[in-house]
Amino acid sequence: MRLRHTAAFAVSALALTLSLPASPAGAATGPFTYVYTDQTGTPHVGLLPDPVSRVCITLPEVADPAVPPAHTPKNYTASVATLFTGVDCTGDYFTLRPNGGHGSERLKVRSVVFA
Repeated sequence: MRLRHTAAFAVSALALTLSLPASPAGAATGPFTYVYTDQTGTPHVGLLPDPVSRVCITLPEVADPAVPPAHTPKNYTASVATLFTGVDCTGDYFTLRPNGGHGSERLKVRSVVFA
């Protein structure tokens, strides 16, 4: 009888282990990119590789309100990205679908949170 319980427990533990995601806990796997302009007016591509999920991320290059916001976001993560016009996930927002959702140059952003 004890052998059956031990075997059932082992099979259950294995099934649970196989059902867990292989990615790091709390990470939206994949890259998120955006375009920002430096002080000289030169555009650059910003990158958030495997960003943390459910945490507001203010894009560092555009955190200062005196700097123009970022634009042209591309979400290649496996999570929905909610973009905000203000720092600290404030202001108007827009969502991008996972695995290729993107916005145009007209979509201005300063922060993002991943589902």
